[in-house]
Amino acid sequence: MVERARSVRASYAAVEAERYGRAWNREELMLGFLGDVGDLAKLVQGKEGVRPRDDLDEALAHELADCLWSVLVLADAYQVDLEGAFTRTMDELDQHLAG
Repeated sequence: MVERARSVRASYAAVEAERYGRAWNREELMLGFLGDVGDLAKLVQGKEGVRPRDDLDEALAHELADCLWSVLVLADAYQVDLEGAFTRTMDELDQHLAG
């Protein structure tokens, strides 16, 4: 998934450079992620009956994938070993919950 996310990000960077004269920086990537999270929140509201729409299941799956892509891209941009960090964090949570 990391390699695929990196490849798609490189394609976006090329488009951004053509349109805006430069690729998005890390701060702008984070702001894009925040937009995705906002879209996700609206879809969760839809699933809970507050903002119904016809294609909710498909749209929710798409937005979750967008958010995951953004997290992968941010981790890559900051050279974070996300798999390692995830494993360590889950281990810590397991230990905490075990008391």
